[in-house]
Amino acid sequence: MYKSRITARGYELDSYGHVNNAVFLNYFEQARWELFQDKGLLQHLTSSGLFLVVVEVNIRYQHEVKLGDELEISTTVRKDEPFIIFNQKMKLCSTGRPLARAKVKTLFVDKQRITHDIPSGIDPVFSV
Repeated sequence: MYKSRITARGYELDSYGHVNNAVFLNYFEQARWELFQDKGLLQHLTSSGLFLVVVEVNIRYQHEVKLGDELEISTTVRKDEPFIIFNQKMKLCSTGRPLARAKVKTLFVDKQRITHDIPSGIDPVFSV
């Protein structure tokens, strides 16, 4: 399991004073980018000519996030050829309260938007 932290910022708030639900997508995506960066896979992806794209997202919102909240996102990854599935959970660092969970289905495509199998060399992402 890979863990990352994010702090809720003022410009992410909606008119109700809490983080807009669409921002949760950004938080989950940032955690995935950090995972690839920490595993040393960003350079591998950019040199492969392939792009990892999201094809399906399912989010379960559990509690609001407010300005300044420190969040922890836990990510696990599995293969389901040709897809990579990210299961992510967000919780409040101070209390451990669950805030949201997401299942994100991704797929590799090339510049012509042709789908590809999961390329070799990214296996470290599956060890989380």
